[in-house]
Amino acid sequence: MTKKYKRNQRLIAITHQLMNNPNQLLNLQDFAYKFQCAKSSVSEDLGMVREVFDEMQLGQLETLTGKTGGVIFHPQLSGEEVEAIQRQVKDRLSQGKRILPGNYIFVNDLLQDPSVLNPIAQLIAAKYADKDIDTILTIEAKGIGLAAAVALYLNKPYVVVRRESTSGEGSTISINYTSGSTQTVKKMELSKSALKSQSRVLIVDDFLRNGGTLTGLLNLIEEFDSKAAGICVFAENKVKNRMRIPNYHALFETQLRYNNELGHYQLEIEAGNFFN
Repeated sequence: MTKKYKRNQRLIAITHQLMNNPNQLLNLQDFAYKFQCAKSSVSEDLGMVREVFDEMQLGQLETLTGKTGGVIFHPQLSGEEVEAIQRQVKDRLSQGKRILPGNYIFVNDLLQDPSVLNPIAQLIAAKYADKDIDTILTIEAKGIGLAAAVALYLNKPYVVVRRESTSGEGSTISINYTSGSTQTVKKMELSKSALKSQSRVLIVDDFLRNGGTLTGLLNLIEEFDSKAAGICVFAENKVKNRMRIPNYHALFETQLRYNNELGHYQLEIEAGNFFN
């Protein structure tokens, strides 16, 4: 026999379920069966959870009525949490040897740190939650972790474009593109079964330099009769004569400035257009 739970126990369990299943419809009848209580009691519990979530800016609860209705939790970060992650990233990017040969910026360690990766993924998911995204897409290899985390918070699948396919990919569609940084022709490819036709795709990547890779990704998804519903990068380097990337968002903006006194370039970091 299923145990009957007290209200405080139900509140803890419901909150746990909501936060572990973001942007996913949870049926009220399932809660009622699990806790051996009336749906009206579950609705009252959700009202209390909603009040706390709203007050503490933890996210929004969307209630859908009807027989197949339920509740969807849309996570968000509070203003204080957004400011905290901005400070953390700026501080981290200001430390260590970030400028690599060719004036590339090293950001891998940040996107491999859960304390940075998770809140960044939540921010991106919240930004595009109302864009009817079908799939999150990235290119190997440094953007995979971020794309997977965004997919988790949006409750959507993600696919990875390869620079060279393997036998496990099956038949693929490939295109050639021009690398913006080296001005060399490269190839990217995606399994034909990875992306459905007419998909609305959110492109996620770690860094935007000259735009060659993102332009290639835009051209590739057109081969699948799909379109980009959004483009978001963790950081961008502001450079002149960049390829035009339509309607993209960057969380952070980096710029190299030459310090005459020190005799080398220094990295400047600001919040990107994502926060405008």
